[in-house]
Amino acid sequence: MGLGSVFVSEAVGTAVLLLLGTGVVANVLLVKSKGFDGGWLLISFGWGLGVMAGVYLAFKTGAHLNPAVTLGILTSGADDYAPGIPVTFGATATYLAAQLTGAFAGACLTYLAYKKHFDAEPDAAKKLAVFATGPEIRDYRWNLLTEIIATFVLVLVVLSFGNTPSGLGPLAVALLVVGIGASLGGPTGYAINPARDLGPRLAHAVLPVGRSARTPVAAGAHPQADPGPARPAGTSDWSYAWVPVLGPALGGILAGVAAQFLF
Repeated sequence: MGLGSVFVSEAVGTAVLLLLGTGVVANVLLVKSKGFDGGWLLISFGWGLGVMAGVYLAFKTGAHLNPAVTLGILTSGADDYAPGIPVTFGATATYLAAQLTGAFAGACLTYLAYKKHFDAEPDAAKKLAVFATGPEIRDYRWNLLTEIIATFVLVLVVLSFGNTPSGLGPLAVALLVVGIGASLGGPTGYAINPARDLGPRLAHAVLPVGRSARTPVAAGAHPQADPGPARPAGTSDWSYAWVPVLGPALGGILAGVAAQFLF
């Protein structure tokens, strides 16, 4: 498979993942939405099912949909990212670029789908929370550790699927994401995917989402989240953005190293 086809496959799969994932957050958080105040489990299941849809769409490229997964495979010593796609610098760069592009596009589609609800929502923190994760208690070191642990679990279990005969495929990944959200999503909103946070955060920064005169920063996807200290109007909370990028990347790399000894 050519790198162009790899890019399209991963970008489309990641876009659908982010459309459904950020879409469920919008459904739960934004005023007048039919799913308003649906709770954390609805969000977790929405993300899990979004992953399942994306995996089906990007099956030809192994459906990484996540730079942490790509880095985990890279550091696991694998020869191929997927059948017919050898591990090379060019392939690695293509996967990462496609995932970020798809994540940005998926978030933009969510904005279009919920445009009138974004316009009607007075709380800028909730608008940001549709696009980007944020901590319930802001402590960068502990927030980073949470993201490392959650992503380590995700990538290690995903890598183990190749050695098990269950055949559950996308459903197994979906349930894994739901489980991580239910168990480890409380502190930071479980980005567990650098593209998942960075792409939509970029979309939030450039889209005319609409912001109030002065609002607190977003505190993740939880409907009852404490939004934390106030920030200037229009913020995309870039001071926190490095945590959901670096944490999942490190978690994926550590999982890949661990997989060499476990599988």
